[in-house]
Amino acid sequence: MSPRIGLALGSGAARGWAHIGVLEALQAEGIEPHIVTGCSMGALVGAAQVCGVLPGLKDFAEKLTRRGVVALLDVGLSGGGLINGAAIVQLLRDLGVNTPIEQCATPFAAVATNLETGREIWLREGPIEDMVRASISIPGVFNPARHAGAWLGDGALVNPVPVSLCRAMGAEIIIAVHVNSGGVVSFGANTDSEPKTPPEFVRNLIEQMPASMRAQAGGIVASLFPPPAVSPGYFEVLFNAINIMEDQITRSRLAGEPPDILLTPQLASVGPLEFHRAKDAIDEGRTAMQQAMPALKRLLS
Repeated sequence: MSPRIGLALGSGAARGWAHIGVLEALQAEGIEPHIVTGCSMGALVGAAQVCGVLPGLKDFAEKLTRRGVVALLDVGLSGGGLINGAAIVQLLRDLGVNTPIEQCATPFAAVATNLETGREIWLREGPIEDMVRASISIPGVFNPARHAGAWLGDGALVNPVPVSLCRAMGAEIIIAVHVNSGGVVSFGANTDSEPKTPPEFVRNLIEQMPASMRAQAGGIVASLFPPPAVSPGYFEVLFNAINIMEDQITRSRLAGEPPDILLTPQLASVGPLEFHRAKDAIDEGRTAMQQAMPALKRLLS
């Protein structure tokens, strides 16, 4: 019998589109993973894979525009974050990512973090779209997700590339994908991703406020989205800090739980919020898997 292949797909925001390219490269060689685990964006792509709708997700990602990204950001300021997340859950359902995890033909699990205890949570049953929603709940950005009586946040806080989960589920050869290995984005260096004005959803929110509140809200927003020459913006600082943290945690976890194949797509030029650059990330993921294919085939033989 051939060894059971496990795929551990890591976190990485927009860089996580690279996982699609990794899966496509495996499929081109007739290799299908027996087990898929994912954290944050890796959970989203992994869920699409085990639900059999990866082509649909790829088509959506490559057509995504900045305006399309904004449409997915449903503001929910009263729930512990900036974004409610309901629009993303609905998107997953529309794409066909809506199967109970335990009914998937390929075993799948996502990683989340219990925000009250700090414990790593392995999500292995329940509606797959809700489990993905929990795994992508970046603190300060998404509202925490409620599951089994606990408030859950992004799995990258504890296990950004879930090799340990993959091994616990029975994988004998593990391919891990670490998309944040390329480092952070220099403040103000990537003018393509630097907004000249606050995002549309923020401007719309201010317009809906009473007149007495607009001036104060406008001042707060101006501090969140300053010109590049003045200082880094709120989201630049937040996501660079998260990337630094995730990379350090990943290196520590992988040192103690090394995979058989470690892929590190070169994605330093793709900003964590540049979801509209899916094609660039997918191409890099495909290239990384193709380069590692000889080593994988030696393991399989």
